[in-house]
Amino acid sequence: MMEPWKRNALILGAALGLISGVLAAYLLIQRAEQSQSQVKLTAQDGVKVGISVLSVLRQIAELGSGRR
Repeated sequence: MMEPWKRNALILGAALGLISGVLAAYLLIQRAEQSQSQVKLTAQDGVKVGISVLSVLRQIAELGSGRR
């Protein structure tokens, strides 16, 4: 059985991921509607997003470690 704080952390992380993913998709849709075209994501865009996500995950992993 998982400890309650671990379960709560997973649920919170999943909820935040869901919300941020839906928000990102919404913003892409808005940009496409404003430019009246479909958004075409390039490999370069994917790399930028991937690096940003890894950076955020690293910062989250370092929370509470005392390192600055």
